[in-house]
Amino acid sequence: MSAVPDHAAIEARDAADPLRHMRDRFVLPQGVIYLDGNSLGAAPKSAFAELDKAAREEWADGLIRSWNRAGWFELAEQLGDSVGRLIGAAAGETVVCDTTSVNIYKALHAALWLRPERSVIVAEGGSFPTDIYMAEGVAATRPGVTIRLEGVDAPAIEDLIDEQVAVVLVNHVNYKSGELCDMAALTRKAHEAGAVIIWDLCHSAGALPVDLDGANADFAVGCTYKYLNGGPGAPAFIYAAKRHHEHIRQPLTGWWGHAKPFAFEQGYQAGSGIRRFLCGTQPILSLRALKGALDVWDDVDMTLLRQKSIALTDLFIELVEARCSEYGVTLVGPREGARRGSQVSFAHQNAYEIMQALIDRGVIGDFRAPNVMRFGFTPLYVGYRDVWDAVAILHDILKTGSWKQERFAVRAAVT
Repeated sequence: MSAVPDHAAIEARDAADPLRHMRDRFVLPQGVIYLDGNSLGAAPKSAFAELDKAAREEWADGLIRSWNRAGWFELAEQLGDSVGRLIGAAAGETVVCDTTSVNIYKALHAALWLRPERSVIVAEGGSFPTDIYMAEGVAATRPGVTIRLEGVDAPAIEDLIDEQVAVVLVNHVNYKSGELCDMAALTRKAHEAGAVIIWDLCHSAGALPVDLDGANADFAVGCTYKYLNGGPGAPAFIYAAKRHHEHIRQPLTGWWGHAKPFAFEQGYQAGSGIRRFLCGTQPILSLRALKGALDVWDDVDMTLLRQKSIALTDLFIELVEARCSEYGVTLVGPREGARRGSQVSFAHQNAYEIMQALIDRGVIGDFRAPNVMRFGFTPLYVGYRDVWDAVAILHDILKTGSWKQERFAVRAAVT
């Protein structure tokens, strides 16, 4: 077993980090170690510049003319291509719109229409709840459609896929444990059974290399406010492989997805390609903030990003287990770096109180019921010294029992 690195070794890692300069592109409060980019990404400076220009010049001065002059009308598709480059999608396969929940709803309906002779949706029992909620909502509107859940109806999702299954909805990275699913292998399994697959990329887009086209995926959805740093409530995205474009049907047939929205025709005629997933008027200020956030990625090497992500999370696990395991903290999720996303979760019976004590000391992670502390490691702005200092503070909180203060037990609305 290798020796736990000392402070000098940590400083050397930061000095040699090829992504170290990226931290300067973000606004990060002094005295804060931000390990919650898997919930809400930090603010890129370029997002503020885009927002200011969009509000002061394009809206205040350009007014409605900016839909044409400033390119507002095409913005959702342009940003879709920017996201697409980070998830292994060809141009024209991704569009930014709506929320992840709404896009799951649209994608599930589209998948079911592609397999009208089948009636089963397969999902993960341990997925982020909105995935299951939306599947239940879809099933409620389509007579005969049923849902099979991994962990409820069978221990493994592969065991649920057969000739009755129309669509498999699966998370690329689990929101609670951080476990990474083998996209290519599960996509092959679904296709061998004749099913369509939808990938939820909320915890992988911007966290690690994704290759939707290479894996032969059908659909994917994801948010842009986590590792893509688009801001709170930033619009989500949806992907569809080009082979499906002319057959896409989705139930939210709003005017923005019409083939000729400004013809104001009676009767709906779907637009072409990925535009079929558009619904209503686009939130331009949010999109422009997202544009600024996505500009950060223009010169990011995703291989280097993944290498640093694994190194950060490996170091965090090593230090926590060396210094904190005697206090009842246990690892949740994979130990092997290649099998996890860019987050690490630890369980403790008083996880909520400990997390509040950490936040009070400037180490920001989050809590997921019933007993999980999540720590997200965004390689663009988290360094090795951050990991070292965060674990030192965690150790001090556990050793002194400072988390036992009554104020840390008060549950907030957002955990």
